[in-house]
Amino acid sequence: MEFRKIFDTIPEEFDKYRPRYSKELFDSLIDYAKIGPGKSVLEIGPGTGQATDPILDTGCDYHAIELGEHLYAKMHEKYGKRPNFNIVNDDFITHDFGSEKYDMIYSAATIQWIPEDIAFSKTYSLLKEGGTLAMMLVSAEYRSTNEALYDDIQKVYDQYFKPEYEYQHRSFHYDNAPNYGYKNFERRDFYGERRFTADEYVAFSKTHCDHLVIPEPYNTKFFDGLRNAVLAHGNCIIFKDTYVLYLAKK
Repeated sequence: MEFRKIFDTIPEEFDKYRPRYSKELFDSLIDYAKIGPGKSVLEIGPGTGQATDPILDTGCDYHAIELGEHLYAKMHEKYGKRPNFNIVNDDFITHDFGSEKYDMIYSAATIQWIPEDIAFSKTYSLLKEGGTLAMMLVSAEYRSTNEALYDDIQKVYDQYFKPEYEYQHRSFHYDNAPNYGYKNFERRDFYGERRFTADEYVAFSKTHCDHLVIPEPYNTKFFDGLRNAVLAHGNCIIFKDTYVLYLAKK
């Protein structure tokens, strides 16, 4: 199972339930990289645009490369009429960018699906001198908002979380960027909160790659268990989000 392709099977759900990033993060990024008209930007694996609008709205020359054909189609549906929007449906790992160079390359929870040596060396070669590599992700936790609910959900995981394929993409280290020539590496954190009903939480959980490969009879019992746990705690689960932004310069 190649997990990096599995999101392409759920474009509508992915678009509706995957987390977005804070305005403060984008304000910080745009100011840092000086993105605007006349600047060329590449987004790796935009999905359905979870991190696209704020960059596209700067008026930059926006480019994206998306592996999934259904995610690519969704991006075209949403942004295809924007004059500064450009996207190709291909694999970043093998795609020939020709002579293209970018002022910024960025990824929202995507670059970790690419082998580290390719991710850093190829982005470095595609950046203009002084260009920015930006990598963002969402780190979420709900234990601090309701310890009892957290414990009940962990019981469901212990009993029914039995994916058919093991998730094996935990070896990417963002802080290795300087090993590939990048300089001025830093991390910036921003914060937010999400609230879900039981049904919304289940729908969101069904967009996790390893949750999509839970076979029956565990699948139904697992998601029913999550739903019932949240219902038993007031039909509300609150996530405390940390929006992590890694920055580096060529």
